Amino acid sequence: MRVLVTGGAGFIGSEYVRQRFDADPAARVTVLDKLTYSGVEANLASVATVPGYTFVRGDICDPDVVDQVMAGQDAVVHFAAESHVDRSIEGAGPFVRTNVLGTQVLLDAALRHGVGRFVQVSTDEVYGSIGEGSWTEDRPLAPNSPYSASKACADLLALAHHRTHGLDVVVTRCTNNYGPYQFPEKVVPLFVTRLLDGKPVPLYGDGRNVRDWLHVSDHCRGIDLVLRGGRAGEVYHIGGGVELSNHKLTGLLLDALGADWDRVEHVPDRKGHDLRYSLDDSKIREELGYVPRTDFTEGLAATVAWYRAHRSWWEPLKERAERLLAHREERVPR
Repeated sequence: MRVLVTGGAGFIGSEYVRQRFDADPAARVTVLDKLTYSGVEANLASVATVPGYTFVRGDICDPDVVDQVMAGQDAVVHFAAESHVDRSIEGAGPFVRTNVLGTQVLLDAALRHGVGRFVQVSTDEVYGSIGEGSWTEDRPLAPNSPYSASKACADLLALAHHRTHGLDVVVTRCTNNYGPYQFPEKVVPLFVTRLLDGKPVPLYGDGRNVRDWLHVSDHCRGIDLVLRGGRAGEVYHIGGGVELSNHKLTGLLLDALGADWDRVEHVPDRKGHDLRYSLDDSKIREELGYVPRTDFTEGLAATVAWYRAHRSWWEPLKERAERLLAHREERVPR
């Protein structure tokens, strides 16, 4: 199977590519990535010399580039996206352009070239916030941030291509990912790298917001199950089964780094901050046999250990992440 992976130099996309070659050294994978601030080609260094691997630097919004890389592909796994909620609140334009227009360009090219399957990788955030229970895949979409709204639009476009044109589309929606190679603007690597450097960490509001945590390796195994066995036109949830408040997660990271709560700075909550996300993933478990394999305690410890051991990876990126954080904090009313 020849697979086009968009955003394959990012955190989740690169894990998917590495997994694919670990499972099948003879796999054929083309990565299309613009290498924006969070895309790191070094994430793919371990597969760079594999004969079936091809890297193309390009924008999913560029029809000519997309047309060239789409030709001859059997499937598309679409990770490429602007994904940081805070930045979407500051300015929605790049999110609409990449997440909506870019997805449309890819879908049109996939249809034109007769691609066999298109996997739209999405997020639990498209549903908004849920106080109790868990969302099932038929829950109406109710996004609350520009980021989640742009992903909801992309999901609907993908499903519309299935219903209108018969394109073999499947959509996956996941919970919060953690693991190695995550750009240090997201909460786990941000907190870990700042604590390693002896700096304070910013906790939004009172820290009551709850998220379900999913190791990136489990997420990518779930995506591959959907690619190979999911039903066309369907949505599949991929969860980790570990719900934590941000306050609890902060405590675990402080403990892991031997730090005290005096290292925590409480900052004003962000606009429209969803209180809780929770996915019911029984569908993928029952239909495709998905079960997360990574114990959260072990996975978090391994993630912290990875950042301890890989300063050479994250230190060059840290200045970018810190600059983004400082810019956001300057714009938050005190």
